[in-house]
Amino acid sequence: MIKQILLVLAISLIGTKTMGQIDYRVCSPGKHISVKFELSEDGKATYSIYHSDSLVMEHSGLGVIREDEDFSLNMVLDSVSDPEDVTDNYTMLHGKRHNCSYNGTGRVFYMSSAKGHHMDIIFRVSDDGVAYRYYFPGQTDTLVKITSEVSSFNFRSSAKAFLQPCMNSKTGWNMTQPSYEEQYQREIPVGKAAPHEAGWVMPALFNSGRFWISLTETAVDTNYCGSRLSWNSPEGEYAIQFPQATENITGSMVFPESKLPWYTPWRIIAITDNLGQLVESTLGTDLAIPARYDVSSWLKPGKASWSWIMLKDGSINYNTQKQYIDFAASMNWQYCLIDVNWDVTIGYDKIKELATYAAAKNVRLILWYNSAGDWNTVTFYSPHSKMLTHELRTAEFQKLKEMGIAGIKVDFFAGDGQSVMKYYADILKDAAQYNLAVNFHGCTYPRGWARTYPNLISMEAIKGEEFVTFNQEDADAQPAHCCTMPFTRNLFDPIDFTPVNFSGLYDIDRKTTDGFEIALSVVLLSDIQHFAESKTGMAKQADFIQDYMRNIPDTWDDVKFIDGYPGKYVIIARKSGNRWFIAGINGEAKEHIVNLQLSFLDNTTHGIIITDSVNTKYPVKRGIDFSSQLKIKMYPYGGFVIKTLLPGEEKERVGNKTDTCTELSE
Repeated sequence: MIKQILLVLAISLIGTKTMGQIDYRVCSPGKHISVKFELSEDGKATYSIYHSDSLVMEHSGLGVIREDEDFSLNMVLDSVSDPEDVTDNYTMLHGKRHNCSYNGTGRVFYMSSAKGHHMDIIFRVSDDGVAYRYYFPGQTDTLVKITSEVSSFNFRSSAKAFLQPCMNSKTGWNMTQPSYEEQYQREIPVGKAAPHEAGWVMPALFNSGRFWISLTETAVDTNYCGSRLSWNSPEGEYAIQFPQATENITGSMVFPESKLPWYTPWRIIAITDNLGQLVESTLGTDLAIPARYDVSSWLKPGKASWSWIMLKDGSINYNTQKQYIDFAASMNWQYCLIDVNWDVTIGYDKIKELATYAAAKNVRLILWYNSAGDWNTVTFYSPHSKMLTHELRTAEFQKLKEMGIAGIKVDFFAGDGQSVMKYYADILKDAAQYNLAVNFHGCTYPRGWARTYPNLISMEAIKGEEFVTFNQEDADAQPAHCCTMPFTRNLFDPIDFTPVNFSGLYDIDRKTTDGFEIALSVVLLSDIQHFAESKTGMAKQADFIQDYMRNIPDTWDDVKFIDGYPGKYVIIARKSGNRWFIAGINGEAKEHIVNLQLSFLDNTTHGIIITDSVNTKYPVKRGIDFSSQLKIKMYPYGGFVIKTLLPGEEKERVGNKTDTCTELSE
């Protein structure tokens, strides 16, 4: 009896107990966001999220089910840590912001199962969102396995979703799915089921009333699988869903398994009451695993020429690649990507010769590789299977280092099982030892890896420009698709969409204007940006277009969201050094008149704007100043880019001192 009295007294000191239910709060430093943790009488842990005292996410599940025990039922709350400040300051070699900082409140809920085994639930709450993860303390010599998570995200039934469906494993072209290359479904009801049992991919965007919510994960390492949102979401509640059984490397791990102690990845719920704070957030890298190594002495972000996007397999020959090296050099781009079958159509000796030729022009080569073992049927593209083991990789990477190769592009991965996550990490770590940058294609999305493995310069995981070259349907969808990416896939991680095509694509009616295309160079983030244009096509552009494309910054220091709506239009400003670039794209078949109040710029600042002319295809250049509001017309599927001028560059200005809306739109 005395023990029971003491237990009730202890609980009253650390939380609230009502009718057998215990609840606690975790508040962000600015008190904008709070999490309510609850434990029911039958030992089920849940959480709900409030923003500015409004309920944003309703009771959502917590817990995991291990092969040896269920950690979602009959749980006991042993104790709760005091709230503590959690801060972090770090730099990114590349990404949306160079200097990043995190400020949150941390709290740990120490739980035990019916068998007395321990599991901690760790929360971090910042003014831009909520994150939580699980931790299994102790030490074991044997592996323990998680079969599922009970983690869920429960939205109001009125909420709308912007989601990309995931294709079922081993389907599609040569069994290469899933590769995160589907069109987004926009503003769908939250209860709508995914078209495939593989579920919905993250990052996933939701709109609930005035609130915008992004769901994603970070700190996924070699001891966990990649996760998705459940294919079924009854009454708007999505659960974490693991990969399908065939998403693995040659029969190895799919579901998570590890020895103890064991941290699971962070589940991230970025929440804002305005899109600007969401787009400017770095929450996905704030909670990522800090950099495992330093690559700053040898890795330089930049731009690349690439023949395959327009000329396909037949362009992978010595003479064409030499031309594309010359193209890169003429544009002050640092890289040239040589794609599939180079080992057969060019050969190692001639590639070394090309690398030497490129180096004399201050250009370095990136070479394509097929990741594949037996998980798909793309056996006709080579080099094949040279990434499969540490021994194979290091032997190949030593050759590449001796040849002076800058990086690799590895394609066609097997999905999101734990063994595949380990495969990505192993390639990155081994490549770093040989000073090689890495770009993944036919792959999952990065999950904060650009911070953890800083030689990761990009990942595809999107229906990119190559699909626009394949069929008219994807060309028709491109404007809205590009206006969705900054709020979804490209929100926290680099994306290799391969943008900017001026000269058009064979047998395809490109819907976007040249103003739209040039704006993509700023709107979409990739740490080595591969441009989808040829030397011939670039030569046909106006001198000021070519000059702009020669001088796009290699890295960005800061970002500001100006205006936009997912799938309709977006305007984003990025800073490099003391110069700002402001770019906008219109994803709709109607004009958008936008009024830009750029208060972060000094009103004495001048700049140039490149925007569409009245025929919506050929850009014009105008001089502008920022002493008053700018009114800009974006044509259907059009766009613009503004570059501020530094002191002494006013001579670059053209036109009147103050341009009108009409002048900016002509």
